[in-house]
Amino acid sequence: MGREPAPNRRERLASRVRQGHVISGRPMEHLAYYSQSRQLFTEAVTGAENRLDLGRAALLIASEAYPGLDILRYVAKLEVMAAAVRPRVGATDDHRAKIESLNTYLFEERGFRGNTRQYYDPRNSFLNDVIDRQLGIPITISVVYMEVGRRVDMPLQGVGMPGHFIVKYTSDAGDIFIDPFNQGQILSRQACEALVQELYTEPVPFQEAFLAPVTKKQVITRILMNLKAIYLHTNDYRKALSVVERLLLIQPDAEQEMKDRAALRNVIGMLN
Repeated sequence: MGREPAPNRRERLASRVRQGHVISGRPMEHLAYYSQSRQLFTEAVTGAENRLDLGRAALLIASEAYPGLDILRYVAKLEVMAAAVRPRVGATDDHRAKIESLNTYLFEERGFRGNTRQYYDPRNSFLNDVIDRQLGIPITISVVYMEVGRRVDMPLQGVGMPGHFIVKYTSDAGDIFIDPFNQGQILSRQACEALVQELYTEPVPFQEAFLAPVTKKQVITRILMNLKAIYLHTNDYRKALSVVERLLLIQPDAEQEMKDRAALRNVIGMLN
């Protein structure tokens, strides 16, 4: 049989990318995947907040580091985890018991944990790696926690404390703060304040705003900011530029990111 006509092959490729399927083959196909991946990310982060799928958006971040990443496969893994814990969470109306059930499943049975030994490994920021390795940093372990919890109707929100991302369970009885990086430890307000103070060499005046919930777009921004810092530290300017470009898709008028984009393009140009 002859080769598939080019337009049909492009349509097939675009369809597979939209569905999150693996793309394998020649470099041009990987280039097409990269372009489609960036387009899908753009559509996700420029749309309405209430339509943003946090887990999928986090996987789209990873897809530029892993051309051909099977996004649907990892979404399915989140679904499987949710299915396993749903009967336990649904068996009680007690808020803390629900949290304990989710903690037991994710941290004791599945083995998710914070990567304290290699905290700045970029894999800690890629949700596919976090799911596969059961290792991550506070924000990505929290994304797993929230995405599994969301699927079993647990009212969880991200809390972007300085230096350490946590999760808040909201109920009529009051907010419960949870630290997924530390095995789902329940934190009082005083414990949250102490945690922030531990991370900084100088005293940090604690503000109630530190415990405010963040949007899903802010979660994605923070993941990207972490990656940007890692790539700049390792002088990986091309990857840093890729991150900055995606940050500007979320906040097109971010002055610092525009400056960094110009500076990175200049450095890359000099190195070529």
